[in-house]
Amino acid sequence: MIGTIFLSPVRAANLDRLEAFLEVTGFDVALESIRLSAENAPNMIGLEAEDFGSEWTRLVEDVFDTEQMHAMALDILSQTLEDDLLTHAVDFYASDLGRRLVAAENTSHMEEDEALRTESGEAIVAGLVQIGSPRLEELKRLNKAVGSEDASVRAIQEVQVRFLMAAASAGVIELRMEEADLRESLKSQEGELRRSMQLAGLTGSAYTYQAFSDDDITAYADALEHPKMQQVYELMNAVQFEIMANRYEAVAARLQKLQPSQDL
Repeated sequence: MIGTIFLSPVRAANLDRLEAFLEVTGFDVALESIRLSAENAPNMIGLEAEDFGSEWTRLVEDVFDTEQMHAMALDILSQTLEDDLLTHAVDFYASDLGRRLVAAENTSHMEEDEALRTESGEAIVAGLVQIGSPRLEELKRLNKAVGSEDASVRAIQEVQVRFLMAAASAGVIELRMEEADLRESLKSQEGELRRSMQLAGLTGSAYTYQAFSDDDITAYADALEHPKMQQVYELMNAVQFEIMANRYEAVAARLQKLQPSQDL
């Protein structure tokens, strides 16, 4: 490609390492799965994806372009991810356990039947509760280790604010409050959001890691709680939410030209 001709050897080598990092950690698939979450975007403005017919599918495929999101991630990580953190994460995920975990996570990320995934996860959790399994606490450790709940709540609120403000700016919706008031309104719903996130995280983990032994889950939780891995996940979460917010803003800006319709 023309763009790579002018890359210095050092820059090219760094990009190669980052590409390997995205693949071995499964972060590339996690980015691609952002597209699946776009199905819920119209809900924020009181509509359903089905209201736009096939036009919505085309819009999502265009705005949530995998290559573009991949390039955005590489650009941010090239400026923020330190070599020792990259090496630490790759060493774990390149191990036998790491590879098996990423394979399971990739499959779960791209599961399009969200209802089936949730129902299965809830059934597993209910079973663990019934038998008093210690595995439940280890799954909670996993969820806590992969991202600060406070940071995740703030990030989701930021995505919502940026999407709604962009939709209002594009004339798609009439927002009857200023940005500060919108943020305060979302903050008032924070308790419900936290409970929803905790439940979704637990059922999701129960479903994703159902084939792993209790010892595997404990080993994973131990690895994720390492200070260096904590820094890696803090950064990856920030990158993922920034890309999500950026793409949702792009969707909102283009909704003005996309009228709700019915497929004939």
